[in-house]
Amino acid sequence: MDELINKFNKLILFFIIYSALFITFFSTLNYTLPFVLALIFALILKKPTTYIYKKFKISPSIASLFTTIIFFVIILLIISFGIVNIAQEAVQLGKNTQLYISQNSDNILNSFERLQKYYNNLDPYIINALDKNFTSFITKTSNIAVLISGKIVSYVINFAATIPYIIMVILFTLLSTYFFTKNMINLKNKILEIIPFNKTDKFLSIYIESKKMLGNYLLSYLIIISITFVETFAVFLIFKIKYALILSIVSAIADILPILGIGTIYIPLSLIYLFIFKNYITASGLIISYIIVSIIRQIIEPKLVSSSLGIQPVAVLASLFIGLKVNGLIGVLFCMFLIVFYNILKKVDIL
Repeated sequence: MDELINKFNKLILFFIIYSALFITFFSTLNYTLPFVLALIFALILKKPTTYIYKKFKISPSIASLFTTIIFFVIILLIISFGIVNIAQEAVQLGKNTQLYISQNSDNILNSFERLQKYYNNLDPYIINALDKNFTSFITKTSNIAVLISGKIVSYVINFAATIPYIIMVILFTLLSTYFFTKNMINLKNKILEIIPFNKTDKFLSIYIESKKMLGNYLLSYLIIISITFVETFAVFLIFKIKYALILSIVSAIADILPILGIGTIYIPLSLIYLFIFKNYITASGLIISYIIVSIIRQIIEPKLVSSSLGIQPVAVLASLFIGLKVNGLIGVLFCMFLIVFYNILKKVDIL
C-alpha cells in the first residue's frame, strides 16, 4: 500500500513539475526563441561537426564555424526561395480567380441552374433566394480571392518591414548555434564535471533518453509532413493543378493543424473542377487522392510516432484526441510530451 501511495505521489509531482515547465516554456518563447532554435540546430549539427573535427583534425571552433555557416546559408536560401515563389503564386492566384469569375459568370450560373434541376424538390423560396443572391455571391467570392492574395502580399510586406528584428533574431541564433555546437563536442565530459559523481549515471540516462525520444518525435512528424507534401505535390502535378507548390505547402501545414487537415484544399479544388471547369476526371482524381492521402496519414502517424518513441499506438491516439479536445495544437503538444517524458523517467527508474 505504501509503495502504491509513493508511486502515486511521484506521478502527481511529475505532472505538476511538467505542467509548470511546459507553461513557462511556451509563455517565455518570445524571449527565448533564438536560443531554443540554436539548441535544436546545434543538436542537428553535432554529428557532422564531430565528423569534420575528427576527420580533418581541426579545432572544434573551426569545425563548428564551418558547419554553422553552411547550415544557415542553406536555410536562408530555402526560406528566400519559398517566400518569393509563394508571394508570386498568391498574387497570380488572386488575379486569375477574379478574372475567371468575371469572364465566366454566365457559365457558373448555368452550372448552378443544372444543379438546381437535380434538386427540384427544394422549397421555391430557397431557390428564389439563391437566384437573388447569386450575383452578390459572385462579387463576394471575387473580392475574397483578391482579399486573400492581398493579405498574403501584405504579410510579405510586413515581413520585410520587420527585417531588422529578423536580422537580430538570425544573428543571435547564428552565434548561439555556433557556441552550442562547439560545446556539444565535449558535452558529455562537461556534464560529468557538473553533476555529482553518485548521480552521474541517472542524469546521463535521462539526458540520453530525452535526446533520443525528442529527436525521434520531431523526426517522425517531419517525415509525416514531408510525406503529405510530396503526395499532394505529385497529385497536383499529375492532374496539372495550377499553383501546385503553394497549395501543397498549405496542405502540408494544414495537415498538422487541428480541425483543418488536407480537406481544406482537396475538397474545394474538387468542387471547383466539378462544377466550374466541368473536368470530371480531375475532380474524381482529387477526391480519390484525398481519400488515399488521408488513409495513409491515419495509418502512418500512430505507427511512426509510437515506433519511434517506443509508446503504444493507443496512447498516441489518446493523446491526439484528448489534446485536440482540450486546447487544439497546444493541447496535443502538452499530451504528447507528457507521455514522452513519463516514458523517459520510467525507463530510468525514476517513476
